[in-house]
Amino acid sequence: MQVLIIHSSPNLDGLTAACASAAAEGAQSAGAETEIVRLNDLDVGMCRACDNGWGTCRTQHSCQVEDDFQALHARICAADALVLVSPVYWGEMSESAKALTDRLRRCEATRGEGSCLAGKPVIAVAAAGGSGGGMVTCLASMERWISHTRARIWDLLPVNRWSRPYKLTAIREAARAMVEA
Repeated sequence: MQVLIIHSSPNLDGLTAACASAAAEGAQSAGAETEIVRLNDLDVGMCRACDNGWGTCRTQHSCQVEDDFQALHARICAADALVLVSPVYWGEMSESAKALTDRLRRCEATRGEGSCLAGKPVIAVAAAGGSGGGMVTCLASMERWISHTRARIWDLLPVNRWSRPYKLTAIREAARAMVEA
């Protein structure tokens, strides 16, 4: 099983990175191959709502904005499972996570059951390092994205700096269980 773990924080050694590492450890312990993608190292711009709001995403299920999205989209489609880890910014996913998920939603949600994400298990993690707030609204946004793309919610995990020790364990165990299933 190939598990793609995407984290969207500019911080290399913060809570979000620790959550991504925990997911990789859990998946690997069950025999999966894992890849961690640090979204902030890529050039994935925001959706431009091309051609009156629907460009090639609606008809060809690909984005016409040329950047690193196309290659990442292919890697996401090729993976057997996903883990999306985002820091919580103002009760939402990070800007880089929003850019990615918005473009993926336009390309894949319009495919219906033909979405490359249909039935694919996804673990979503909202990592609130500062105030510790906004985890629930961030996860709600992630849950909607999973639903729109017809992926399967495996788990939704909120974590903050106070819950970090036991939530890292929970993330490891969720990834392990997802692979074993």
